[in-house]
Amino acid sequence: MAPLKLGMVGGGQGAFIGGVHRIAARLDGCFELVAGAFSSDPARAHASASDLGIAASRSYADYREMAKAEAARPDGIDAVAIVTPNHLHGPIAEAFLAQDIHVICDKPMTATLAQANDLMEAAANSRASFFLTHNYTGYPMIRQARQMVADGDLGDIRIVQAEYLQDWLSETPADDNKQAAWRTDPAQSGGGAIGDIGTHAYNLVSFVTGLRTQSLSATLQSHVAGRAVDDDARVTLQLSGGGRCHIWASQVAVGNENNLTLAIYGSKASLRWAQEEPNVLWVTRLGEAPRKITRGSASAHPAAGAVTRIPAGHPEGYLEAFATLYREAAEAIMTPDQVTSNNALIGISQGMDGVRFVDACQRSSSEGGAWITLE
Repeated sequence: MAPLKLGMVGGGQGAFIGGVHRIAARLDGCFELVAGAFSSDPARAHASASDLGIAASRSYADYREMAKAEAARPDGIDAVAIVTPNHLHGPIAEAFLAQDIHVICDKPMTATLAQANDLMEAAANSRASFFLTHNYTGYPMIRQARQMVADGDLGDIRIVQAEYLQDWLSETPADDNKQAAWRTDPAQSGGGAIGDIGTHAYNLVSFVTGLRTQSLSATLQSHVAGRAVDDDARVTLQLSGGGRCHIWASQVAVGNENNLTLAIYGSKASLRWAQEEPNVLWVTRLGEAPRKITRGSASAHPAAGAVTRIPAGHPEGYLEAFATLYREAAEAIMTPDQVTSNNALIGISQGMDGVRFVDACQRSSSEGGAWITLE
């Protein structure tokens, strides 16, 4: 089938995540970028479009204009990728959903719970779909872990430990650090480490275990003087089924780059996975030695094989995992009644769950770590 036509809002000159989305979107040939509003600054928006080979007639200075104009074209975009700071996710998504254009949005879904509620209503009134790019769910070994839990290989889940540790905000960033500027502004981000990377850890726990969070207790702290958002978060979750989960998300953990790890301990076995070594999953059955399972090997589950592109021993990583989400979104758009890949799509309900998680953590921390009920 011909590639779907993709638009993008944000991700212009000087941006990081926009480039990642563009690579991911074209890796499997499912999308072709044809339009965009790449910056809120018109000059930068049009210069970015020119750099990317976008026709001047499809370069927009305003996302509202873009949504209406693309919907009116016979060759208008099928989907839009939203890669802006968090506080703009909701309004932009609503504008495109109102035109029945599918939305592929960077996480978290919105910066506030009120925005999330508005977006939920907009999605319910649209014929288009909403997809959220929690990209770590696209790793083959994460799909393997998810299937093993679902198959009961670990038994009853007792303890889950998820950590996402970075050190890039250990000091006050330079004034020209664009990425740090909006992430440390509560009006744009909606939260610090808990919203930026804590949501990834939380989503991964939910995705792999399939368990709901019933309640949580959180302590959010800022270690850098003058910082208006948290840079270190410790959260304990009470899971459905009786298990407990502990999440540590920090952007001031010196010596860590993107150290996202997941460990799940059940009554029969445990598993461990690390994002910086994503092609390996360690499984230990009670009374046995740890077993190393590698992506693409004979021991890999079909769920992992379904999102594996190259043979064992050739590393796959971050960009490929991201591309898996774009491929699955394309499958859902083109053949909505035949969604494959183990129904692993992250959509509006999971997005709302993530925003509720951040909101509950902030409320809990403001009340001295009080337990907050989510269900």
